[in-house]
Amino acid sequence: MAEKRSSFTGKIGFVLAAAGSAVGLGNIWRFPYLAAKYGGGIFLLVYLVLAVTFGFALMCAEIAIGRKTGQSAINAFKSLDKRFGFIGVIAAIIPALILPYYSVIGGWVTKYLYAFVSGDATASASDTYFTGFIAKPFEPIGWFMIFMGLTALVVLFGVEKGVEKVSKIMMPVLVVLTLVIAVYSMTVDGAMAGVKYYLMTDFSRFSATTVLAAMGQLFYSMSLAMGIMITYGSYMKKDVSIEKSVRQIEIFDTGIAFLAGMMIIPAVFAFSNGDEAALGKGPSLMFITLPKVFNSMPGGAFIGATFFLLVLFAALTSSISLMETVVSIVRDKFGWGRKISCLAVFIFCVVLGIPSSLGFGVWDFVTVAGLSILDMFDFVSNSVLMPIVAFLTCIFIGYVIKPKALIEEIEIGVPFKAKTLFTVIIKYVAPVCIILILLSSVLDVLGVMKI
Repeated sequence: MAEKRSSFTGKIGFVLAAAGSAVGLGNIWRFPYLAAKYGGGIFLLVYLVLAVTFGFALMCAEIAIGRKTGQSAINAFKSLDKRFGFIGVIAAIIPALILPYYSVIGGWVTKYLYAFVSGDATASASDTYFTGFIAKPFEPIGWFMIFMGLTALVVLFGVEKGVEKVSKIMMPVLVVLTLVIAVYSMTVDGAMAGVKYYLMTDFSRFSATTVLAAMGQLFYSMSLAMGIMITYGSYMKKDVSIEKSVRQIEIFDTGIAFLAGMMIIPAVFAFSNGDEAALGKGPSLMFITLPKVFNSMPGGAFIGATFFLLVLFAALTSSISLMETVVSIVRDKFGWGRKISCLAVFIFCVVLGIPSSLGFGVWDFVTVAGLSILDMFDFVSNSVLMPIVAFLTCIFIGYVIKPKALIEEIEIGVPFKAKTLFTVIIKYVAPVCIILILLSSVLDVLGVMKI
């Protein structure tokens, strides 16, 4: 007899788990940089408009597919139309590729939290600390295994006792920690220049690239096109409003991204005496620039430890959603129990994660088109496969099963106020936007166009 499908206990559990998935490293290490670069307040406004239209429609669609079919991505598309089962197969590959290398980066975060807690804050601010650490053959793998183990432990406990319970603890704590550090950052001498730079609308820095950057950031931030929202939708009870839940997830995701800018930009400005060039993105911002910033602050060791705890929580809630999605796919495909599926996914992640880690050290000679092993996995999953899956999903909904099929699901028990907006975006707007995201992402990685 097949196991009854797990479910979230209610709306709060679903929203916090889905928001936890959406709130990840991208909110913290990429959003502030893009907002500052592309016009501050005008970027925030464009991002907000895109969130409540483009992002809203795509997230509603994925959650509705999951709840309507009661399946993860691997079977959901096939159950709606057998001819389009291949979309689910591609969607299933994405979290399986992302989880191992994301957990390697999660291991780096764990290491930095340990460094700040154990009194190693000053050493971590040196120019060679990060590059020296990731070049080591064994230590980064050890931290990767710790992070992967924490993720697997939560997923092992299941949807209600693991994913939901942890999200209900981590998400409120993450919000509080973000607020605390943002307020503290603004009190540092010279920080208000950074606040002004971040929030003031500068139309001279607005262009089509601003819209493209905001669209790309939103797309990658909201956990779209990687099977996560379909899986979480399959755990959603029928009496929970999809429309209201998505609005609340957007508030969480956008709010944390905005506050991340309030944490980081004023602090970096104060440290660099207003030098815009000091504000970078990605690992260089988080693991090189920010430790220097914290080391220069009064009480910097405590603030740094608090920051990396916050980042650890953000990384964990995302990795948990990725692993839960892969485990759900394995269970739906092979009919295995949760324990054996968790073990299989854990082993798979270790096998793929170790090369990603070694690619910065003893295997740094292994490159694909000039990309390290980790960057190659990131490029294939994020820049290529995710936009392709999102585009195919829009075509599938808009022209095969028709938007009405999902609108009926969203309208169970409640009216769907935005159904006209949903239909227009899914059929006409989103496909064009996603093609632009695909092109800009590929060109960005190839160095043709920098975002």
